[in-house]
Amino acid sequence: MSAVSAGGWRYHNPVDVRFGHGVLDSLGRVVGGRAYALVTYGDAPFAPMAARIAERAGAAAAVIDDVRPNPDFTYLAGACARFAAAATPPQVIVALGGGSAMDTAKVLAAADGDFARVRRYLETGAGESALAAIPVVAVPTTAGTGSEVTSWATLWDRDNGRKHSLARDSLYPSHALVDPDLTLGLPRGLTVQTGLDALSHALESLWNHNANPVSTRFAVAAARDILATLPRLAADLDNRDLRRAMAWAALQAGLAFSNTRTALAHNISYPVTLGHGVAHGLAASFTLPRILRAVAGADADCDAALREIFGRDLAAGADRLSALLAGLGVSEDPAAYGVGPEVFEAMVDAAFAGARGRNFIGTPDRFAAAGRRDPDAGDPGPEDADAFA
Repeated sequence: MSAVSAGGWRYHNPVDVRFGHGVLDSLGRVVGGRAYALVTYGDAPFAPMAARIAERAGAAAAVIDDVRPNPDFTYLAGACARFAAAATPPQVIVALGGGSAMDTAKVLAAADGDFARVRRYLETGAGESALAAIPVVAVPTTAGTGSEVTSWATLWDRDNGRKHSLARDSLYPSHALVDPDLTLGLPRGLTVQTGLDALSHALESLWNHNANPVSTRFAVAAARDILATLPRLAADLDNRDLRRAMAWAALQAGLAFSNTRTALAHNISYPVTLGHGVAHGLAASFTLPRILRAVAGADADCDAALREIFGRDLAAGADRLSALLAGLGVSEDPAAYGVGPEVFEAMVDAAFAGARGRNFIGTPDRFAAAGRRDPDAGDPGPEDADAFA
C-alpha cells in the first residue's frame, strides 16, 4: 500500500532550483564571494565551463578536476586529502558535471577533508556528529541523475564489492543551477544512458511504498516527457528545445525520487554495474518493462498513475516500452550484460531483500511470472517504438 492509500504523506525538498538557458551565469551571485572548491571532470568539454565559472565567481580555492565514474573509497580518500590541502578552506563546493561529480562533492561536503569520518559512518553507523555540512551548489551537465535535488551520494567500496549510500538532509544542495545548454555536445550514448536513468527514477518513484501526491505528479510528468523526448533527442542531439525538455523532465524525476528513493530496478542495477561494468543508466533501465508487467494491478494508486503514462492497457504499454528501449539499442536480456540466468536470479533475490527492493510495491512471485511471459505474445511492431511521441 502506498502512502497515498494509507491516508498520510509528506513532501520535502529545500533546494533553491534555478532553471533555464544561461542560468550558469548566476553562479557568481550564488557563491557570493565565498571561497569555493570546484569539483568536476578532466575531460576537455569541462575546461571552458570551469573558465566561465571562474569569470563569474573568481578563482577556486581548490580544484578537484579528475572525478571518476562511480567514485570509490580509494579515489574519494585522495580527493578529500587534496581538498584539505587548500590554502584557503572552501566555504562552499561547486559540483559541475553528472552524478559522479555531485556524489563526489557531497562526500567532500560531509568529510571536510577527512574521508575517514565518512567511511566510519558508512561502515559502522557511528560518528554522525563528526560529519560536516559544507554547502553544495550543483550544476548538472547531464539530464538524468537528479542528484542536484537529492540528499544522498552513491559511493563504492570496490575492494569489498559493496555499494554505499551516504544519506543526510544536510547533503541537499543549497542551490541547483540547471542550464540545458550545458548538455549540448553530450554524445548519443551518454544522452541515452542518463535519460534512461531519469526514466527509471520517475517510474521507480511510482511503484514505491513511499509515493505521495506531489512526488507522483512530478513522476508522471517526467516519465511522459522522457518517453516522448528521448528517442527524438537521440536522433537530433543538437536540438536545443529537446535538450531543454529533457533537462526539465530529468529535474522533475529528481524531485520525485528525492522523496521516495528508488526501488527494485535500481537495486538490481548495482551489482550489474559493479560486477559487470554496465553503465548505470542502462543497468537501471533494462528491467523496467518486466517490472511494469509485474506491478500492474498491485496498487490502485500506482495503476492510475501508470495509466496516465502508458494508457489504460498497461500490458500493451509495457510492450511499447520494450520497443522504445530496443529502438535505443537497449536489450532487456541480462545475458547481454554478461549476467547468466542463475546469477541474475540471485541478484533479483538480493534486490528484493535490500532497502530499495523493500520500497517496491510488487512481489517476487509477480516479477518471476512477468519473466515467464510468452515472448511471441503481443510483441510490439516497430511502429510502436514511437507510440509515446
